[in-house]
Amino acid sequence: MSEHRRKPPQPQGGGRAAARRGQTGSSSGRRAAPRSATGSPSDSYDSGGEERPFGSRAEARRAAQRSSTSGGRRRAADGAGHGGHGGGRRGGPGGPNGPGRGRGREPDPYKKRIIDYPRAGKYGWARWVPSWKLVTGTFIGFCGSLMAVAGIAYAMVGVPDVAAAAKAQNNVYYWANNKPMVSTGGETNRQNIKYEQIPKAMRYAVMSAENKKFETDKGIDPVGIGRALFNMAKGGETQGGSTITQQYVKNAMLNDQSQTVSRKFKELLVSIKVGRTEPKEEVMAGYLNTAYYGRTSYGLQAAARSYFGKDATDLKANECAFLAAVLKGATYYDPAGQTAIDPGATREANTKRATDRTNWILDEMVKDGHLSASERAGYKDLPKLQNPRSSSELGGQIGYLVDLAKGYVINNTDITEEQLRQGGYEIHTTFDKKKVADLEKAVKKVRAENLDEKRRPKTDKHVQFGGASVDPKNGAIVAIYGGESATKHFTNNADETGAAVGSTFKPFVLAAAMQDGKRDPDLGESQAQDERTKVSPDSFYSGKNKLKIKTYDGSIWKNDKGKEWLQTNDDDESYGAPPNYRIDLREAMRVSANSAFVQLGMDVGLDKVKQAAENAGLRESSLTGTTFPSFSIGISDPSAIRMAGSYATFATSGKQNEPFSVKDVEYEGGSVWKHKSATKEAFTEQVADNVTDVLKTVVEDGTGTSAQLDGREVAGKTGTTDGNKSAWFVGYTPQLSTAVSMYRMDDDETKKSRPFLEMYGTGGQETIHGASFPAEVWHDYMEQALKGEPSEDFPEAEPIGEVVNDLPTPSVTPSPTESEEEQPEPSTEPSETETTPSPSASETCGPFGTFECEDTGGTETGGTETGGTDGGVTSSPTESEDPGNTRGNGNGGIFG
Repeated sequence: MSEHRRKPPQPQGGGRAAARRGQTGSSSGRRAAPRSATGSPSDSYDSGGEERPFGSRAEARRAAQRSSTSGGRRRAADGAGHGGHGGGRRGGPGGPNGPGRGRGREPDPYKKRIIDYPRAGKYGWARWVPSWKLVTGTFIGFCGSLMAVAGIAYAMVGVPDVAAAAKAQNNVYYWANNKPMVSTGGETNRQNIKYEQIPKAMRYAVMSAENKKFETDKGIDPVGIGRALFNMAKGGETQGGSTITQQYVKNAMLNDQSQTVSRKFKELLVSIKVGRTEPKEEVMAGYLNTAYYGRTSYGLQAAARSYFGKDATDLKANECAFLAAVLKGATYYDPAGQTAIDPGATREANTKRATDRTNWILDEMVKDGHLSASERAGYKDLPKLQNPRSSSELGGQIGYLVDLAKGYVINNTDITEEQLRQGGYEIHTTFDKKKVADLEKAVKKVRAENLDEKRRPKTDKHVQFGGASVDPKNGAIVAIYGGESATKHFTNNADETGAAVGSTFKPFVLAAAMQDGKRDPDLGESQAQDERTKVSPDSFYSGKNKLKIKTYDGSIWKNDKGKEWLQTNDDDESYGAPPNYRIDLREAMRVSANSAFVQLGMDVGLDKVKQAAENAGLRESSLTGTTFPSFSIGISDPSAIRMAGSYATFATSGKQNEPFSVKDVEYEGGSVWKHKSATKEAFTEQVADNVTDVLKTVVEDGTGTSAQLDGREVAGKTGTTDGNKSAWFVGYTPQLSTAVSMYRMDDDETKKSRPFLEMYGTGGQETIHGASFPAEVWHDYMEQALKGEPSEDFPEAEPIGEVVNDLPTPSVTPSPTESEEEQPEPSTEPSETETTPSPSASETCGPFGTFECEDTGGTETGGTETGGTDGGVTSSPTESEDPGNTRGNGNGGIFG
């Protein structure tokens, strides 16, 4: 073979590949020299210089261009790049033994990693700072993953089935003995209708109120979703979608009503699918057929029948606007009131909310071009509504019991109204089936024997009874009487407030006098608050009719017009021997003398009387006129349940238990809530037992003798109010405390104003008082309710307090205004310049006010009590506290 064709010998460095590696070991410092390098140029080629480490001069030139400036073009061309000259950061000038030996073998930077993190070629903190490429790639990957998951989820979700949405479970309510009472709560009151049967006015009312862009949107509202996500992110309450489509989807997903992010995400996906695949007509019909309108009505057809007694196709524009308003929340927009669920959802408050929103919707319909201005002008008030009706299985007292228990669950557990509507709960109540029947039977007996609406329509119509019975040991409500029937009379007379309690309030005044004591008139106001004298029931006060009432320091109490308060007694009768009419508090309670307890309340302080009433178990919201003298004789209007519970506090020697109607709640066989008693000490044993001892006198030989039980000790009090508009008897034994009320009020619950009516002549009697029909009902019920139970006696009362006013004092001096009637003793009353500040006219005047503001010769009488034999109330709540003169102060519901 020719010498010229012989293959040149391969360089020791490993050929062209090694030469290329050598290039990286130049003075640029990007890579260490190969282990075989010696660091000398002669080691790269032979002594003759004929053999080159590169394949051609072109490669040498390219190597020279890639080398650093320290190596130079000539060294690169000659192959000096094998080891470099040690100028690099990682490589040495030659082989492993050269003076510029590197830090060791490093990863090849040309071998790329998919994720360069921590970053190669970086040191310290810089290695852990991600590059913009990594950040961008990660974000794109995350978004892509979400889209993939959303796409899969979107493909898997199905469109709601309106028919399936009607399938909900019932709730089962149990008696106290765990036997079933009734099953109710499932969505049985529903009838779907077609889109063509829905009035245009109803569709437009809903769109104007909730989703103006419904006809053009894609089923979701991005702004609303963003708002909901932001609210959830900051820990607020989770929110649903605002479009009609989203609300329809929410109503139809009955199998999961939890307020979680995952459920909201699913709801969103379904809404998007429905918005893309379902016609708007089907969505609108589905929404109106699945929505809840209150009164156990699901769907437009059921709502039209419940509220207006007509088919949905016959609804007028203002009726449609009202139903659209109710969709915002029936609890707060049903004019009938929903105090069983929320005490703030009163008839008056709900009527105002419903009126305002209905008018607003009608105005929006005009703005949106869905209603003419001329037609709108014809709708000024709410459309006429029919009385609420329950199903037949909720007739009699059952409906009242269910409402009471349902409201208690919603207000005292984590179970929401919406969850309860979906059903599946087992609710174990405290109601005793026999006692409920006994109480209803006692009321029906009194009605049948005494009331005759046909013979005496002007006096015997519209008579209402209410009653409640509480176990003193724990506060369990064992029986109530809410009215004739829950399907005829919607308001629960046992729970709603309204009728003033009259003289049954006096025990709280006596309790305050024994617990806190009266103030010393000789001390300054500040010192008098601290240095008090606890009052004995044997203390003396004046029982004089038209007694001039004074503040604790002896100054005359006057109204804002400077007129004096003269407190009247029942039938304008004075009690006690003239001329001072001294009477001890026990006797004053027995005969129900108003004047003595009004003055006692002023001496103790009305703030202390109020606190005693609250300690016993009354709610502050039911206490009326707390700054007026008549507060002490019962112008307030607590419910029958609260009155029974507060008297039970005396039965337990001062231990107060909150009334309750539900023992425990179960769901799918497991307990989800259980009642826990929390007994509080309201009064000392001495105070409570002395109150009981005094109230025993009332039943043994006072106004409450008709409530006596065979072989049992009974303590109780009668009560009658101004104008003979309500009458009460509240009494107890050691085992049971019961309150019974009676009053007259128009049965038409759709009327905005339903004033209390006088009961003169009712039942053929001249007047109705607590000792008559209420005490008779109480007696008949308690005889049966306690039948078979052993007789128990009350604890012996230990003496308490000091006997005050044992001698005649200014507080019992006859008024100079009555000098023509009796011969007065020398008066030591202060001059008119010493009067205390008077209430404002707005608090004292008015047709139903605490004072009658006509001029009466310089004095004011505390009412004109004609309530029979038990004293009664001399004044009613002010007009400002009782708008419209309806059911009391408007505070009702859940044991108001």
